Amino acid sequence: MQIRTLTIAGALALAVGLTAAPLGAALSKRPSFEVIASGLDNPRGIAIGPDRAIYVAEAGRGGDGRCIVNGAGATVCFGRTGAITRIAGGQATRIVRNLPSVAAGPGAPAPGTQADGPHDILFDRSGRGIATIGLGADPRLRPSLGSRGRGLARLLRFSIGGEAALAEDLGTYEELNNPAGGTVDSNPFGIARLGDTADAGANDVLQVDNGTLSTWAVFDNRVVPGPGGAPIPMQPVPTSVAEGPDGALYVGQLTGFPFPVGGANVYRVMPGGAPEVYASGFTNIIDIAFDREGALYVLEIAHNGLLSGNPVGALIRVAPGGERTELFPGALISPGGMAIARDGTIYVSRFATMPGVGDVVRIH
Repeated sequence: MQIRTLTIAGALALAVGLTAAPLGAALSKRPSFEVIASGLDNPRGIAIGPDRAIYVAEAGRGGDGRCIVNGAGATVCFGRTGAITRIAGGQATRIVRNLPSVAAGPGAPAPGTQADGPHDILFDRSGRGIATIGLGADPRLRPSLGSRGRGLARLLRFSIGGEAALAEDLGTYEELNNPAGGTVDSNPFGIARLGDTADAGANDVLQVDNGTLSTWAVFDNRVVPGPGGAPIPMQPVPTSVAEGPDGALYVGQLTGFPFPVGGANVYRVMPGGAPEVYASGFTNIIDIAFDREGALYVLEIAHNGLLSGNPVGALIRVAPGGERTELFPGALISPGGMAIARDGTIYVSRFATMPGVGDVVRIH
């Protein structure tokens, strides 16, 4: 079953229906929970800026422009509705607007869902922002969306003042190289370090070095039981990447159809080496991060699986010794990304599959 991007667009469509004390020392207490921004369009990855403000990538709601069929077989239409949003002082301001976005069009049953656009953010040591802009389709279809369609399946570099420019073209890299083989598809999603990117459509992680792209790791299909019990190949769908305390890259996978409960892994990867399973037993991972203690945090978009119809996600802390603790169970509806501050405060985007109702919460 060649489903590569029932990945994010299709999987997220399923989800629609559906210097203070370290956090580890306070897990026995019920964390406080506060909404700090709302009214967002399909909010995804989060980063803490050099100005200590919170930045969130909004995948947008597509628009009424030209349309293509994405990797999930759905018709999605183009619009300049993606954004990078700054949250500070109780205010949310879109500092970078008019970014490319594709989503279900105005005539669809749920317009603005199935969105791919700005997916994740980080800030480099110079304070410059880098964001991924997804696509969820064959990158050779971008010209069909018009001249601005070339802004999809790329990196974006921006400043906290709002200046922005398109950068590395991951879609063209997939088109020319297709490191994982099979269907040509690109959906840049999670990002780490200087722009190393997990491409959920291409099933690989690309390294970015002074504007040059190379393949860091490729993820193979796994054979799992299908809905009727017969074995079928499952796409890996790497959605998230983080640098670990040991300098290695760690990659979380959403998994493709049939999205098995407990079937998602976190992999450790080093250049030139095969991905190794670091932690397993998760479900539909959408983001990962490490805290200052070296604990791994795993964010699941659907704790009971994308086929369950239950949109409740989960945030799970994995201590360095392996002990697992779920934080704030039941409160994270279709989460899309997270960031951990130096004081242990966690920021999570929710309702990441819906236009106009997404928010960001603070947990501490």
